[in-house]
Amino acid sequence: MDSATVNGCSATASVCPTTPRKNIVFNASQPPLVNVPTCIVMVGLPARGKTYISKKLARYLNWIGVSTKVFNVGDYRRRVVGSAPVEFFDPSNEEAVRIRRQCCLDALQDVSTWLLEEEGQAAVLDATNTTRARRKLVVDHLSQQGVRVFFVESICSDAQLVERNVRAVKLKNPDFIHQDTDEALTDFRKRLELYEKVYEPLDFDIDADLSFVTLHNVGSKLIANAIRGHLQSRIIYFLMNVHIKPRTIFLTRHGESTMNMCGRIGGDGMLTANGERYSRVLAEFIDKQKEDMPNLRVWTSQLRRTIQTAQHINAYSEPWTALNELDAGDCDGLTYEEIQEKFPSQFALRDQDKFHYRYPRGESYEDLVARLEPVIMELERQGDVLVVCHQAVSRCLLAYFLDKSYDELPYLQVPLHAVIKLTPVA
Repeated sequence: MDSATVNGCSATASVCPTTPRKNIVFNASQPPLVNVPTCIVMVGLPARGKTYISKKLARYLNWIGVSTKVFNVGDYRRRVVGSAPVEFFDPSNEEAVRIRRQCCLDALQDVSTWLLEEEGQAAVLDATNTTRARRKLVVDHLSQQGVRVFFVESICSDAQLVERNVRAVKLKNPDFIHQDTDEALTDFRKRLELYEKVYEPLDFDIDADLSFVTLHNVGSKLIANAIRGHLQSRIIYFLMNVHIKPRTIFLTRHGESTMNMCGRIGGDGMLTANGERYSRVLAEFIDKQKEDMPNLRVWTSQLRRTIQTAQHINAYSEPWTALNELDAGDCDGLTYEEIQEKFPSQFALRDQDKFHYRYPRGESYEDLVARLEPVIMELERQGDVLVVCHQAVSRCLLAYFLDKSYDELPYLQVPLHAVIKLTPVA
């Protein structure tokens, strides 16, 4: 059993017995989603899930084709002063205030470089930004360079949720890793009190000219103000579906099919005897998991091989058209050798750019990502889910959860007769 944690998601594979911008070239098949470079600026007290939201937002935006990078101001501060004592966060400590302001400016300069000189289309500034003075500094610096600013404030009034986040995440922060639990908790709570003294939440009257959204208790309520442009709308759409409740997502391909046996792509083949055996072993495996997750749901595509793979599982099963395999168009039902013989130019084009290549009268991986966005949104909203799907679909879903690039996505290894366990964490 192999496991890894990447950007807030652990994966375990279990075999079941107006500054001018530089010219950026976009793929012709996908117009850019961002015409104005945008910086998403986090706002909120510590332990409110800002870093969790930042990473999830960046992962989502990269997955839909918006080149995005997170800039954590705390990392800049640690490079200068290391693990700072509580007194460093006292607003009356003038020298510390100067250092923290400079760290913010350094991060903003890197944001500008990313958006205006490199390939960036969006940036996420992950910091508390709890005062209007700090937010004005951010807006003044970025707006004069033609960067659009969008604030995302995370407010949490649920004391239990905050406490859980502190213990699960904050105590693993580099600032506290050399302290025992009790000492770290005391240190953090003193730091939090200092932030609370100066915290000025975004206000719909005072800050009416700013574009922002306030997110309450990580998903229970969302209020938006002065939304500008397509990207901000997409961000709100995503944030409406985010939660941090513990859950598990199981991902597996269908059992071996008759099309697999003869090396043909696509089609709507039935399971082989080997595939049928896998469906029974899978059911036994999931039944054991359901002892800890009684409300687990099963999603399949509408193709027979996935429905047959899930047929022995004692759980509610829902077929999704969106989970159907990548449409190979005129090449459906052919072997790769036959495709090379009948469509030699197409075969060469696919080798050159596998992500953007579209089968004649069929789909590309790029098309499949767009088709799967509603599935991703539902996976973010749901609790425990088993997804039984296909190789290309599995690759797209894994690329989202593990933050893989378009270059990596078409080559992710998703073997038959294996279950991948995904555990999103804050």
